[in-house]
Amino acid sequence: MKVIFLKDVKGKGKKGEVKNVSDGYAHNFLLKQNLAIEATPGNIKSLEAKKNKESKEAAEELEQSKKLKETIEKLTVELQAKSGEGGRLFGSVTSKQIADELAKKHKIKIDKRKFDLPDGIRALGFTNVPIKLHQEVTATVKVHVKEQ
Repeated sequence: MKVIFLKDVKGKGKKGEVKNVSDGYAHNFLLKQNLAIEATPGNIKSLEAKKNKESKEAAEELEQSKKLKETIEKLTVELQAKSGEGGRLFGSVTSKQIADELAKKHKIKIDKRKFDLPDGIRALGFTNVPIKLHQEVTATVKVHVKEQ
């Protein structure tokens, strides 16, 4: 019997796959547990329509990420921090501070976890901070830390 998996089933198939399984396994386990549905022509068409819709949404999301990258790379985020001798900061400038400044000044909301800044900025001056906007799109924002 051909079935379309609605959820991942270990050792049998992943969500969205169409596979041939034994009748008893399909009737007694997969269909009863709502892990799969029978692969009728109507169900297969709805599966294809759903996959097409998801691929269009993924393409739109990628396009939006590319546009956001162009906008971000033109910007310079300016922050002020207290510093000591030699331009060393007391503490550090974190990704949360950069994200808050982007939201406040430029109206761009980016989650602080998307910034690739492991330790924070600990010195005055310009620093390039990479931002992972999408799996395939990484933007770089210039951060200028000035003395307060």
